[in-house]
Amino acid sequence: MDPIVLVGAGNMGGAMLAGWLKSGLSGADVLVLDPGPAPAMAALMAEHGARHVTAAPEGVVASVLFLAVKPQVMGAVLPDLAGLVGPQTVVVSVAAGKTLGFLQSHLGDAAMVRAMPNTPAMIGRGITGAFANAKVGDDQRARVNDLLKVSGPVEWVESEADIDAVTALSGSGPAYVFYLVECMAEAGRKAGLRADLAMRLARETVAGAGELLHQSPDDASRLRQNVTSPGGTTAAALAVLMADDGMQPLFTAAVAAARQRAEELAN
Repeated sequence: MDPIVLVGAGNMGGAMLAGWLKSGLSGADVLVLDPGPAPAMAALMAEHGARHVTAAPEGVVASVLFLAVKPQVMGAVLPDLAGLVGPQTVVVSVAAGKTLGFLQSHLGDAAMVRAMPNTPAMIGRGITGAFANAKVGDDQRARVNDLLKVSGPVEWVESEADIDAVTALSGSGPAYVFYLVECMAEAGRKAGLRADLAMRLARETVAGAGELLHQSPDDASRLRQNVTSPGGTTAAALAVLMADDGMQPLFTAAVAAARQRAEELAN
């Protein structure tokens, strides 16, 4: 079988490779193209027998060409990769803002998947939105799904335009949660707590609530209601957060702004 060619073994590419190897993929089935992997990643490749090259080798055609390089260098990298793409190759890109049309302009009219993971993928707790063009067959889609799901669930969307919304919601979403922790900690400080204590309380509250949401069969609305006693402290806080000028309009505006920026970057 033709190899999986991973282009870029940085944070995201390296996390994907580690997940593939942990899930049982043989290192012999992977070729990693990276000019200078980190020592830990080089050691992982050596341990599992994954081949490492610094430039696209002659005579190799990828079964999956997995592009995990930064969007700003994609234009410089792609021209040298065209020789890796054959009739049976499926190209997968996790670069934000780079459209399938952009990829096709460099690699030809191939089977292609545009995917948007988020940073928790680096610890196997991410979620990925993905879109496949019409050339992607059922077997290719299933194989790409298997490769992506090592970092968390995969949600397939119906149009490439939906990837911009995925980027705005889940791709950028971890930053929103981290900022929520900052806001909660600052509110705690203003309520009289030491800043370090307020940060620890906020951090562990959000992390614990996220894990409860992950493990519980109940949806977020039900879990919120379970915590909220009528007339209690949580209800008093939620009356502010759920007001007409509370969190929902802010999040709606924030996600809309992120989506608009994603569309601008894509064009």
